Amino acid sequence: MRGAFLGISIDGLMRALLGLGGALLVWLAWPVTKSAFQAQQADAAINALRLNHKISLAAVLKAIDALDRAVEADPTASRHLQRSELQAGIALSPGFSPTDRQRSEWLLRAQADLTFGLGNDPARGIGWLRLASVRMALEGPSQRSVAPLLMSIDTAPMLLPLWPARLRLILDHWQVLTVSQREKAARYVARTWQLSPGHEWFADAIRTPIDELFVRYYVRNEAGALEELSRLLEERRGKTQ
Repeated sequence: MRGAFLGISIDGLMRALLGLGGALLVWLAWPVTKSAFQAQQADAAINALRLNHKISLAAVLKAIDALDRAVEADPTASRHLQRSELQAGIALSPGFSPTDRQRSEWLLRAQADLTFGLGNDPARGIGWLRLASVRMALEGPSQRSVAPLLMSIDTAPMLLPLWPARLRLILDHWQVLTVSQREKAARYVARTWQLSPGHEWFADAIRTPIDELFVRYYVRNEAGALEELSRLLEERRGKTQ
């Protein structure tokens, strides 16, 4: 019988194989699709935290539950990093008031997600910065939080939106930085001053006279920087009086 194989027509065999391939594709794609659907339910909470919009604790917890299901369905680096953003946000944002135990639990969960996510996708400057903040909150200033801070700079050196938080962390860690780490931080802070369209955030990072001393040291060679910094700090002092 022409056009047949083992009594089955070639056309029928091809249709069967195509059907099997389609079913296999759906089976393989289903976890990814399910994960994406669950993760999408957390988008509103993530955006609210990023933009400092008001959001309830219940809404953030609901978003974390959705990401728990997303990670379970498709445990990729991206999903773990998404969940870490909410967990760190609920622990560190001033709008929430968790107990010390709750705060520690969220920070430890965020740290675990960041360790997994960055281990599988290390080119994430904001992820490394978040890990530095989480470790700082858990342990205080140490080389364990300096390491991800420097990795954040290495992976996204001139991403200006990250620099206000970086500068704050650099100031918080000054006493534990090595000489070479201090020199590296100083070079990047000066370069960021050069590239930044506005310098108000430099003044915003200053909380103590020691902070001011270090920031002035960083930008001492930039034309007009010390005078501008003095003006910005004076404006802020005037607003608080």
